[in-house]
Amino acid sequence: MKRKLAMLLCGCLAVSMVAGCGGGNAGGEGEKGQETASDGLPAAVTEATAKEPGWMADTEPVTLDWYVNYSWYSSMWDTGEFSQWMEEKTGVKINFIVPSGDEGEKLNTMIAGDTLPEIITIEAGDPAFKQMVDAGLLYPINQLADKYDPYFYEVTSEQTRNWFSSEDGNLYCYPNASIAPDQYDELTGVRTYQTFNVKKDYYEAIGSPDMSTPEGFLDALQAAKDLYEGQIDGFIPIVLHDFNETGNYSLDSYLLDYLGVPKAIDGQLYDRREDEGYQTWLKTFRKANEMGLIASNVFTDGRQQVEEEMAQKRVFAALYQNSDFTVEQQMLWDEDPDTAYIPIDGPSIGNDPAIEGPGIAGWTITCITKNCKNPERAIEFMTYWCSEEGTRDAMFGQVGTSCELDENGDPHYTEEYQELYNSDFDAFTQKTGSDPLWMLGDPVKANNWALDTPEPLQEMYFWAEDYVVSGSAFSMLDPEANTEESEIKADIDLLWGETLPKLITAESDEAFDALMADYFEQRDALGWETLLAYQQSKYEENLEKLGMN
Repeated sequence: MKRKLAMLLCGCLAVSMVAGCGGGNAGGEGEKGQETASDGLPAAVTEATAKEPGWMADTEPVTLDWYVNYSWYSSMWDTGEFSQWMEEKTGVKINFIVPSGDEGEKLNTMIAGDTLPEIITIEAGDPAFKQMVDAGLLYPINQLADKYDPYFYEVTSEQTRNWFSSEDGNLYCYPNASIAPDQYDELTGVRTYQTFNVKKDYYEAIGSPDMSTPEGFLDALQAAKDLYEGQIDGFIPIVLHDFNETGNYSLDSYLLDYLGVPKAIDGQLYDRREDEGYQTWLKTFRKANEMGLIASNVFTDGRQQVEEEMAQKRVFAALYQNSDFTVEQQMLWDEDPDTAYIPIDGPSIGNDPAIEGPGIAGWTITCITKNCKNPERAIEFMTYWCSEEGTRDAMFGQVGTSCELDENGDPHYTEEYQELYNSDFDAFTQKTGSDPLWMLGDPVKANNWALDTPEPLQEMYFWAEDYVVSGSAFSMLDPEANTEESEIKADIDLLWGETLPKLITAESDEAFDALMADYFEQRDALGWETLLAYQQSKYEENLEKLGMN
């Protein structure tokens, strides 16, 4: 499952910055030009130009040691067809290294001993990144690009570079799965996973009612219960994500995004829980519970239970991420498409939904360390992987062998490879080695080239395509760990986690209002204004970085 997620998620990102840091150069080929210039960098082997990617001028064999800070990561570089094609084309062989135990402990040990491999990939936001920058352990990527491969700037986003630049103005990392606001116009077919879903046959049986208003929503749930409760043992009118110690995804950001509740108004962050429309819908769910339309197990079920219930045809409606029940959706569709789930207009307060699409913060970041023996080949490989060509090679392999280009120049698997992908994904991964290649790549191309969505998922995945917005300005607002603000946020999150189920199970709207007022009073006492001031400052910094202020 994790492999499929990586392919889809970064199936867009399909190529890692497998860039050439020559730590084990075959036949000593990586030693050319290693004398140090006045800027502290090895002298360039090839002439830098912004007109052509640097890797094309030097494809001599070189090996780069690349550390991936995930113990679950499994490299197929030496056996996968696609990675072997990348190596044949660029001359760069990647020696992937992964921790055998605790990732944080391994990384901290390498930092303390200055034994970092040549290239490293870690979680975006990992505190270790700042440690490495402060300790001077990383090469500024912009300086490497300036000296060796200015074509890097042609294949990367300026907003992304600005976003990830450090306080000294240098860029020490580059992300995967990162799409900047200025790239949104280039996106096609953005998949979204936040939809309001109903079982088609049950929905049509009650007359396909409007469920966008509180009244219509409750009436539809009641009608479904009245019709099916006697026919289906354990019938469930609606399911949600699980309740946990900090709340419930379905009733928190999911519902808020679906209602289009803004995160900021006139440049000031807005506590969306204060929104009148949002509270109206929470009261609607409270009323649903009072009417017996929310089954008691909804408050205790986890993902496995929900998906079993959907497979058993016990669920009418789901304010539930559609990517989490793809297996069940396919099963229902195969039996009869009319029994599968479809997205419809759900809860509304009159706004368009504002479904947050891919953001600029990304998933992981990749850095070139000062232990890299050949930073020239490293930055050139990074440029290659971030380019359209490198992304295509990592996702689709060699044109004419595993893929062909259509009239628009877009790649598609050959019939043989497409059939293997559809019939046996594990075998496809073993053959191509494409699934582990997610560290870098052109995220827009990766998204636009994503494989055709299976028919049972098409309507759900693309229902909200017109409502996708960039949430980059609101990325990384949370305070760093072990700070006053982080403790305040943790306390407020726990307070909300305690309050939310009480709101839904309240005996009346008056009791709901009292609970909500008590929540806001306790929130303020915990230091809300201090946290808000911190987040407002980070928000304004984000706007500045993105050129949106």
